[in-house]
Amino acid sequence: MDSVLPITILASVIGGALIAFLIFGNYFRKRKFEVESIAKPEKIEAKQTQKQPPAKSSKKFQSKTHAADKDANQRHHPLDLNTLKGHSDAVTGVCFSWDGRNLATACGDGVLRVFKLDDAANKSFKFLRINLPVGGQPTAVAFADDATSVVVATHTLLGSSLYMYGEEKPKGSGDSKQAPPEIKWEHRKVHDKRAILTLFGTKATYGTADGSSIVVSCSEGTDITVWHGKTGKVLGQVDTNQLKNTMASISPNGRFIAAAAFTADVKVWEIVYSKDGSVKEVSRVMQLKGHKSAVTWLCFAPNSEQIITASKDGSIRVWNINVRYQMDEDPKTLKVFPIPLHDANGATLHYDRLSLSPDGKILAAAHGSTLQWLSSESGQILDTAEKSHDGDITDMAWSPVPIPMGDKRVSVLATASNDKKVKLWVAPSLHQS
Repeated sequence: MDSVLPITILASVIGGALIAFLIFGNYFRKRKFEVESIAKPEKIEAKQTQKQPPAKSSKKFQSKTHAADKDANQRHHPLDLNTLKGHSDAVTGVCFSWDGRNLATACGDGVLRVFKLDDAANKSFKFLRINLPVGGQPTAVAFADDATSVVVATHTLLGSSLYMYGEEKPKGSGDSKQAPPEIKWEHRKVHDKRAILTLFGTKATYGTADGSSIVVSCSEGTDITVWHGKTGKVLGQVDTNQLKNTMASISPNGRFIAAAAFTADVKVWEIVYSKDGSVKEVSRVMQLKGHKSAVTWLCFAPNSEQIITASKDGSIRVWNINVRYQMDEDPKTLKVFPIPLHDANGATLHYDRLSLSPDGKILAAAHGSTLQWLSSESGQILDTAEKSHDGDITDMAWSPVPIPMGDKRVSVLATASNDKKVKLWVAPSLHQS
């Protein structure tokens, strides 16, 4: 009896434990099932979301479409007229021929291209390809003598060189083919082997000048050289004595040379012509004083009587240089405008390039890849292309005369960039705000 009782109690305990185990086990199984039932759809939904190509593709497609739309907006700025492609490296220089029918481009791929601008809106342009001497990096280009003669500056470790290429016209009426352009003159190791920053050319028409082409090359040092476009003869040399040059240009009539350098002052020289039309001398005649910081770029007005300068002090100045400097009359500041370009923090930016339209009314200005058009009268912004190129603008030039576009003629600005493209822009309306 005593031995049976413990056994009965033990059996009861084991039985109770077994029943409790079954009850709680069933409960936990149900809970587990409930958790799994709640969790599974989320997992399945997540897996389905990951495995659904349409949804993923749609998202990717939207992203690409947005980027494409952004590019399209960039390409289709209201003033964006056309793009000259075909360059395989950064384009370092652009220049229109004096009749506006040709546009020369200097490219880092060692090729000089001369595009025929029969219609600015064409989908493709014919161009003349000129392979430059091997090893030279083109830095600037300018037309000389006529539309078939181009001067290009190149740079190597041995120094800078200038080459003038010209086309031979057909000798007989039956010979329709033209000989390929050839070097008419060349100068090696110019500017004491320093790189040439800018190259500007014009026809000398002031005073007794004979209409010959004059080309001005500006080195990265302090020296500037004046060349006869057709023969390559050195006509004069000047020195800014300002530590380092930024650029130099020549007035449209061939009278003045102006240089922007390290300091805030702009020095101006006059090319004096003899009675026979030849250059007699190049003498310094005036200095533009007024900016508080370095001048980053300058350009002449079409009438050769004004100069427009942009400075790191955040201002643009219009100067009258048609003064009697022989009587110690100083050039006068006609207008001062604030540069209307700012960074994200509101700080004023400076312009890297300036170019004035042939009618003298529209000033094109660039900073990095941003391109602006301003009224030269008021300084008011006419239009802005914030990302005119995929890279920084390296050079810009207006066509000297309106060029054909369909059944009309328009004023065109050309911009070059390190994005391997040259773009053509139509002039904005002066009535835009």
